[in-house]
Amino acid sequence: MSSDAATRALGFASIDDGEELARAELYGLLARLWLAPPDAELLEQFQVAVTEAPEPGGYLEAPWQNLVAAMRATTPEAAAEEYEALFGGVGKPEIFLYGSFYLSGFLNEKPLAALRADLARLGLGRDIQRSETEDHIAFICEVMRWLIAGDDAAVSNLEQQRRFFRAHVQPWTEALCEAVSTHPGARLTRELAGLTRAFVEVEAQAFDMIE
Repeated sequence: MSSDAATRALGFASIDDGEELARAELYGLLARLWLAPPDAELLEQFQVAVTEAPEPGGYLEAPWQNLVAAMRATTPEAAAEEYEALFGGVGKPEIFLYGSFYLSGFLNEKPLAALRADLARLGLGRDIQRSETEDHIAFICEVMRWLIAGDDAAVSNLEQQRRFFRAHVQPWTEALCEAVSTHPGARLTRELAGLTRAFVEVEAQAFDMIE
């Protein structure tokens, strides 16, 4: 993929620009789908409303279309069963969704401590009512969404996006996506991993362009 293709797919501009809103919305969707399987309402939205790729003819078009097709082909019951089989269960799951595991081989290790320190500097923290730690892929995506679409320009700005992405998104999401994509039980989540991987590649090349 060329740098031109990456920046054309999701360029960096002011939040008033549609492309920036599209970035934020895609991070939000990824956060939702990594946190829990799609329910009937979300699947219905994909049946009737979600049809266009973030950038027609761009790098994300094929993985987006693959995800849309998979969402339209599944049911809430099948999606929930797949999610539980891969990421839930008693004891060790088939696939971990936490950055610390891919960065250190263990949960709740130094990468999580470093992430918490950076989140504290941003004024962010974990909802104590949620069991997932801050290095869950859904939490990471939601932070990126906030750094793009937040109202406080001192925090939600391009430089903070770049720093957070380089430190806490780029180093391990490829390993997560590879684990999901190669798992024999992944169907809907394989397409979710495909879109996530492509989006992270686009973001990485776009951030490279601003240095």
